[in-house]
Amino acid sequence: MPELIAMFIPILALSIPIIAIWTRHQRALAEIQARGRDNQAMQSQAHTAELEDRLRVLERIITDKGYDVATQIEALRDTRRSDARIEDKVG
Repeated sequence: MPELIAMFIPILALSIPIIAIWTRHQRALAEIQARGRDNQAMQSQAHTAELEDRLRVLERIITDKGYDVATQIEALRDTRRSDARIEDKVG
């Protein structure tokens, strides 16, 4: 029995540094993954902010000049209709 214990002592002594190296490696991998997630989150936030800015511009266009734009579109349609009628009468 003492020979068995004496055999496990060197095995245990050699396994501690291996476990320490493996633990350090796992920690480094976790940090790399965390940095990747942080970078992706920052890109996502920037993209979201850009989309929100574009949406604000569209909302401002719609609310500030929405009626004017609709009126101008209808005026263009009316002009095209009258031009088409004139061409039909001439042609």
